[in-house]
Amino acid sequence: MNVYVKCKKVIVAFLKYFTLCFGTFVTLIPVVVCVITASKTEKEYESTNVMTPPKNWFNFENYKFVWKQANMLLGFRNSFLVLLVVLTGSILCGTMIAYVLNRFAFPGNKLIRNLFLFATLIPGVATQVTVYQIMDTLHLIDSLVGYMILMMGTDVISIYIFIQFFENISFSIDESAIMDGAGYYTIFFRILLPLLKPAIITCMILKGVSTYNEYYMASLYLQSKNRLITVATSLFKFVGPMGSQYNYICAGVIITIIPALIIFILCQKQIYSGLTQGSVKG
Repeated sequence: MNVYVKCKKVIVAFLKYFTLCFGTFVTLIPVVVCVITASKTEKEYESTNVMTPPKNWFNFENYKFVWKQANMLLGFRNSFLVLLVVLTGSILCGTMIAYVLNRFAFPGNKLIRNLFLFATLIPGVATQVTVYQIMDTLHLIDSLVGYMILMMGTDVISIYIFIQFFENISFSIDESAIMDGAGYYTIFFRILLPLLKPAIITCMILKGVSTYNEYYMASLYLQSKNRLITVATSLFKFVGPMGSQYNYICAGVIITIIPALIIFILCQKQIYSGLTQGSVKG
């Protein structure tokens, strides 16, 4: 029996670590291939496979060429401007909607929640014809402001995260504030909003990553490729009818990863805290 138990423990431990190692390998192999390809010259890229190491690992000429040719400085400026506006607007809209749906009972409250749930079942691509027509009617196509408004559309997932978090905040806090003479705006902005910090961090991560990496919407609605570019669309200059220059594309991808990596390293404590607290509440 003891041998059976020991064998079972060994098999379980092996499967656990094998799964961990396999998952790590699958996750890291694209990054490794990207780094290898980004360090190759055009001749090396054309004559070797993706796993062949480059002759010079410190070939920064590709990075310099990409930074200048793709005008990535403008792309980073536009992307961070979009991120700032979109995250601020999305968090404010999402928290306010969740506050109203959770704190106030009115006819249609459950209907609105069900409609939000129904909206999550509709693929975003399926609504693009209608959305494009609306954007065209409002003259918001090829406009950074229009793109910000479009991306600011609050995620339904974020609303449900905020609603779930509000449900764990006692109504007695609101009642005490009202008895002290506070209005609804004071209760929301000064009392409840600071208590939503873990949920806000969680939603900022989800929304920020999707906005920073967004390519389809940016390519469709920001049509002036020399003026209105983001970090995701700036690398499109290395894609052409005669083929794609993947050594330059990979160099650009590495450049776009660096800011996100720096932010993650500096704020990993807050990120982990926000993800765990904001997702487990309730």
